[in-house]
Amino acid sequence: MKSPHNWKFYRIGGLDQAALETGADLANLKHLDQKLWVALSCPVKGLELDEKTLALIDTDRDGRIRVPELLSAIEWSSLVLNDLGVLLKDSDSVALSAFNTSTPAGLAAYASAKRILASLGRAEASAITLAEASDTVRLFASTHLNGDGVITADSAETPALKLLVAQIIFTQGGVPDRSGATGIDQARLDSFYADATAFAAWHAAGASADVLTLGAGTTTAAAAVNAVSAKVDDYFSRTRLAAYDTRALNALNRSETEYLALAAKDLSVTAAEVAGFPLARIAASQPLPLLTAVNPAWAAALAVLHAAAVTPVFGAAKTELTETEWTALKAKVAAFAAWGAARAGAVVAPLGLDRVKSILAANQQAELSALITKDKSLEPEFTAIASVEKILRYTRDFRALLHNFVNFFDFYSPSRLATFQIGTLYLDNRSTEFCIGVSGPAPLAAMSKAYIAYCDLTRAGCSPRKIAACFTQGESDFLFIGRNGIFYDRQGRDWDAAITAIVDNPISVRQAFFSPYKKFVRMIEEQAAKRAAAADAENNIRLAAAAEKTANVDKSAASAASPPKKFDIGVIAALGVAAGALGTVLGGLIAGFLGLGVYMPLGVLGIILIISGPSMAIAWLKLRQRNLGPLLEANGWAINGRVKINIPFGTKLTERAVLPKNSKLDLNDPYADKKAARRTRATVVIVLLILTAATTAFVWYAKVWPFAPAA
Repeated sequence: MKSPHNWKFYRIGGLDQAALETGADLANLKHLDQKLWVALSCPVKGLELDEKTLALIDTDRDGRIRVPELLSAIEWSSLVLNDLGVLLKDSDSVALSAFNTSTPAGLAAYASAKRILASLGRAEASAITLAEASDTVRLFASTHLNGDGVITADSAETPALKLLVAQIIFTQGGVPDRSGATGIDQARLDSFYADATAFAAWHAAGASADVLTLGAGTTTAAAAVNAVSAKVDDYFSRTRLAAYDTRALNALNRSETEYLALAAKDLSVTAAEVAGFPLARIAASQPLPLLTAVNPAWAAALAVLHAAAVTPVFGAAKTELTETEWTALKAKVAAFAAWGAARAGAVVAPLGLDRVKSILAANQQAELSALITKDKSLEPEFTAIASVEKILRYTRDFRALLHNFVNFFDFYSPSRLATFQIGTLYLDNRSTEFCIGVSGPAPLAAMSKAYIAYCDLTRAGCSPRKIAACFTQGESDFLFIGRNGIFYDRQGRDWDAAITAIVDNPISVRQAFFSPYKKFVRMIEEQAAKRAAAADAENNIRLAAAAEKTANVDKSAASAASPPKKFDIGVIAALGVAAGALGTVLGGLIAGFLGLGVYMPLGVLGIILIISGPSMAIAWLKLRQRNLGPLLEANGWAINGRVKINIPFGTKLTERAVLPKNSKLDLNDPYADKKAARRTRATVVIVLLILTAATTAFVWYAKVWPFAPAA
């Protein structure tokens, strides 16, 4: 499909990647087929990029950056800058001449940049830096109105308004202002005055005669009635039930066994068991006594009821209540109870009724509302200030994001690290830059066909971290769980690293070549160790038997000496036959090998290929499939291209220990085992001489090349 833009592609690591070199490339990125993008989404966290910059691009706040959000950021930048190529400069400063003053967004950003520089005493500067634009707290600290619709106590002009703003914050809670202080917005202002009005109206309603039916004593009377209401209702319900059927009296008054259980304890008038009993003895339609013959646990509350509620209504001589009188007494304080339940504006109650009334009388709501409106009117100007910081963050970080999203130039670069490469691990005479921050081992990562060592990182004063370190050069013989190394992050800090899990895959073809021989040697060592252990155990048994025989020699002397064992002729014959067969087989092999003549080197090569070929072929196939994609996808990415890690590139990601150039190496090791070395050399020479002599004798005896008779 024809593109409106002439793109340039580079083939790196077997992957065709689009180059982003000019502002025109960025402007036409929306026309580039997404199938040609290396990645389609990446996480906001866990990358070596400023998370605040990534959060500005992540407009839907889902923690991931997708293609539409990246294109939207480019579209917005085209309105602010004259040339989108500024985003590819990897700089934390922007020249004032780079702002596009022909668009409202660019002109506003330019004016805001000039204002920021002027406030910092650099009005004549020709460029602005990210550090100058990002310190908004310091920038807005000198101004009380900053366009966020929030006013602080310092925003008010009079002491009375300052106090009022402070009290609104105290009762309603505050919101942060751009200056860093706490203030109020229109919603909190309206809520405060609504609560204050409701609180004052509620108090005014409580002062009416319809509510204060007993005058000043209504509050105390209502509290006394409420304290015993449930218990008195229970008493009269029991008396009605007793009037219905006298047989229920014993049950209604509690049984004798319950009193016996109480009598066995140390009695207290406040005991829960006593409080659960009726207020007085139950009888059919009997009035409730208030001062005598009442439940001791409720005597005090009934006395308060008599003094605070019964006396004002029925007189002090009234010492008992009928159910009808009790109903009338509750009705007397019902209006007060209903008023108390309808309490409004409780959040302003700590200010006190007098202060609330004075605030409402001063009627300063309109004045504060006008101040908030004035602050809000400055929003476009101060939003433009925020846009200056935004464009400066883009000019610093956008190039790195694009080169780890549209293409993976940074990953394949010899001088840069990709955003997902978080540091370097040093372990086993190697260093690997192929380290990715992870939450733990993931099955998907194993599909990368790379050798992965999962490590736990610890550092004093820092939270523990986990990484997946990929080794792409060397061998894996000494990489195992529990090995320790040192990890250096991108800030240069060192961490203790310990391998906790391994995904075993071939690291190199060289390792695969020697793998069968190493396995064979390990098998010999294991068998030798087992044989030695068995021999040691057998010797211990023999020593124990000898010790026992020596201890009982006097007893065994009496027994007849056993006759000496004779040689088994059959065994000797069998050994001879086996030796002859083995010699025949070896002879045939040697004869066939020597029969190759000048092609004997090819025979040696064939033997080596038979032994090492299968493991080398498997390693080669897996190394060709080694891919970065599954590693990143296990960490939240959506990788579109096949980011291969071939053998030459793998040697760049993992480096082996190499002596510096022009350095000198003294091979005279003072602690070398020279005797062992001499014995080894002598053994090798003797074995070679024996093999040479045996081969020559066999060739002469068998009359094969070069001793074959002439045709």
